[in-house]
Amino acid sequence: MPGHVKKTTGPDEDPTPYLAVSIDLKREHAMKVYDSKKSYWCPDNKGNFIESLLENDDGTKATVMCGHEKKVFKSSEIGQVNPPKFEMCEDMANLTFLNDASVFWNLKIRFVNKLIYTYSGLFCIVVNPYKRYPIYTGTVVKMYLGKRKNEVPPHLWAITETAYRNMLINLKDQSMLITGESGAGKTENTKKVISYLAAVAAPKKKKDHDPKKVSLEDQIVATNPILESYGNAKTSRNDNSSRFGKFIRIHFNTAGKLCGCDIESYLLEKSRITQQQSVERSYHIFYQLLQPHVPTMKAECLVSDDIYDYIYVSQAKSLLPLLMTMRSCR
Repeated sequence: MPGHVKKTTGPDEDPTPYLAVSIDLKREHAMKVYDSKKSYWCPDNKGNFIESLLENDDGTKATVMCGHEKKVFKSSEIGQVNPPKFEMCEDMANLTFLNDASVFWNLKIRFVNKLIYTYSGLFCIVVNPYKRYPIYTGTVVKMYLGKRKNEVPPHLWAITETAYRNMLINLKDQSMLITGESGAGKTENTKKVISYLAAVAAPKKKKDHDPKKVSLEDQIVATNPILESYGNAKTSRNDNSSRFGKFIRIHFNTAGKLCGCDIESYLLEKSRITQQQSVERSYHIFYQLLQPHVPTMKAECLVSDDIYDYIYVSQAKSLLPLLMTMRSCR
């Protein structure tokens, strides 16, 4: 039962607006009002930052004008605004002033313009849009295939391509660490890494290939739904939260083609099986067993039709959408 994701784009849509800043947008930001000595960010006491004009800074306290209001902050609480040419910067390591406000602003303005990937040196920062953008298609795979990181717009696949090429050239193992808060998109981006490698490193099919035989790359991609069924659950922050860690090792032969895969799992949240908070659920597999999609499943597993027969999966207050789905499937 994956999280609810709104589909807003089609697979054949042009991916360019979702990857790179348009020329018109660059011109618009270049005309932004800016004073290289007075433009500063200051806190707004709501956890955000607002742009202001510096009046005085003695090294301890700074006086700024926020619109028509004069405010005083500690000197360490304010930071200079970057020149307009750095608006929607692709790599924040290039910013002239690298303060918290500038980082947050750059990520925000890119996100508002549907650019969810931004570099910070060797790292790729992803802001989850909770929407489907057409940036994971075969067309986009061709855009990043064989390209250096600085030759193409920021994308997870640029990092993946770099790791893959380094492996081929240096003949050394490569690692990618995907980390973040719950709901940040770790699970989805892991799947995107695997799908890219499956697309660019799939072994060539033999002429006498049996069409009924599932290819290795498809088998690797197909492991994710199984892992999610047994290790993912609905939490208060994420409808499809991974409640375990995993180390995925993908094997390649000397020609750089896929030849195998193994997965190690860590720290599965076992307590969720017996008890959940009112807004959370147990693991997906327990609810999937109660679905009627496989007609003989419930009879073979001796499973009842009523979810409330099982206290371990009916503690949540968020079962109504699930029950409605189950009833509509009968």
